[in-house]
Amino acid sequence: MNKSELAKAVADASGITRTQAGEAVDAVIDSVTGAVKKGDTVQLAGFGTFHPKHREAREVRNPRTGEKMMSKAKTSLAFRPASSFKDI
Repeated sequence: MNKSELAKAVADASGITRTQAGEAVDAVIDSVTGAVKKGDTVQLAGFGTFHPKHREAREVRNPRTGEKMMSKAKTSLAFRPASSFKDI
């Protein structure tokens, strides 16, 4: 399912137009993205938890040359599904 199909499903389930549903889906995605970028955790009951995950810098090896170098530290998005999804 892509974003437009999700907006159509939301529109059908809630009785609003596809445009309004698309705006609502965009607002939810933007809100989750903004909160996680600030370092907050977003918990959606029955769905799952979005949280930032920090990875420290570490030594890596270039497979072509064998040269050792340091990778950059970075923060990425992690998702932990609710227990209802673990049985799927």
